[in-house]
Amino acid sequence: MSSVAAGLDRHAKILRAWQLAILRFAVTLDHADRLAVLMIAAEIDRQGPTRHKRPDFSFFRTTSAELCAAILRPSETTSAILHQHLARIDDDRLRRCFAAALAPGETTPPPADQPVKRTDNLWRGLSSRGSQAI
Repeated sequence: MSSVAAGLDRHAKILRAWQLAILRFAVTLDHADRLAVLMIAAEIDRQGPTRHKRPDFSFFRTTSAELCAAILRPSETTSAILHQHLARIDDDRLRRCFAAALAPGETTPPPADQPVKRTDNLWRGLSSRGSQAI
């Protein structure tokens, strides 16, 4: 593998780790998970391609801080930040998970007071074992 391909693969993996860390924070709202997001963001900013041109590159740190604040205090103004982040996620499964973590009340669980409907139709249409030839 060439060094350019290895560098792109490493960059893709660290971006994925950043996205997963944000998802984890959205689920747990734990301070340690928030710090993990910010640490990964600082690592990405440090290794960015513009590190020689602009040593003060801070896109991921700034974005992470905005996202964490928007997750902690959702409002109409922070909704735009979260939707913008959703639009940036290219993996459909990750995008759906993040959307579900942000809006847990939108899914309607089945009522707990209704019993689960049991049917005895599992084996309907199958022949009995006695009639099968071996």
